[in-house]
Amino acid sequence: MDMDQLASDIQQGGRRALAKAITLLESTRPSDRLAANDLLLKLRPQNKTSIRLGISGVPGAGKSTFIETLGINLVKNHGMKVAVLAIDPSSPVSGGSLLGDKTRMESLSQLDDAFIRPSPTKGFMGGINTSTRESMLLCEAAGFDIVIIETVGVGQSEYQVRELVDAFLLLAVPNTGDELQGIKKGIMELADVIAVNKADVDPKAADLAKIQMESALTMVTSSSLWSPRVLTNNALSKDSVEMVWSVLQEYLSSIRANGDLEKLREKQNLIWLKEKVQTLMMDSIKSSESYVMLMQQAQLKVQKKSQHVVEAASELVGEWMKI
Repeated sequence: MDMDQLASDIQQGGRRALAKAITLLESTRPSDRLAANDLLLKLRPQNKTSIRLGISGVPGAGKSTFIETLGINLVKNHGMKVAVLAIDPSSPVSGGSLLGDKTRMESLSQLDDAFIRPSPTKGFMGGINTSTRESMLLCEAAGFDIVIIETVGVGQSEYQVRELVDAFLLLAVPNTGDELQGIKKGIMELADVIAVNKADVDPKAADLAKIQMESALTMVTSSSLWSPRVLTNNALSKDSVEMVWSVLQEYLSSIRANGDLEKLREKQNLIWLKEKVQTLMMDSIKSSESYVMLMQQAQLKVQKKSQHVVEAASELVGEWMKI
């Protein structure tokens, strides 16, 4: 695969090239990992004017419906190019993933200025997968004005999404306990905007949930000058979703003005550096014949019950450090 040509095609907005590149990023083959790293270097510098938006919420909160309404509105009424990275949970048994978000956002996926890429978590915690950050950078290189990351919606474990994005939107649903238990979820403390979705189904319940969440947020301490906003929302209504977007824009304007956005991006790069070093080190260790041999010996000892797991692991690491 010609990396120079692939990089050029991505910079020209080629969606097929972008999809091919993300597949390369998600590959576990050592040769593909090297090619992906080469591609990322060729696509510098990043698009610094793009918006990175994370959207989370419990399963059934209406994330895909909200994103489709928002995406269509941004393309048609704001003249923006929209990329969606939809992360689907992988099966712990088969390792497979349904990857159905492109089907759920059928109308958005048909727009020329929209790109939807469903990807499996592959068992990675945090509501994202190992290549989400780099996939986002590829979308920016392809000229997308906003990259939306839709997480798997499993609740507390999705804090890592906050480390990827400029703004974080939490979609809640009334009558599910979110409004009462939300304060116990770390994810709520990370949200910049909270939208109580499906307000059209039960407006009174949605209004009550909004009040309870606003009350809960008063107990959350934050160093930011921004106070998280809570709104009620109907994901099927363009006007309702536009209201949420306007509040998100208000938040983004505030962090641009006070310099927090630049600091946030710098912090994200340092986190990426740490993650990349850890990934490269683990890839190097796992591909080593010495490591494979030591692991086989440790597994045999554990199976024969001649060593405790803790003892076998400590011995393996000690032997590895001597190499």
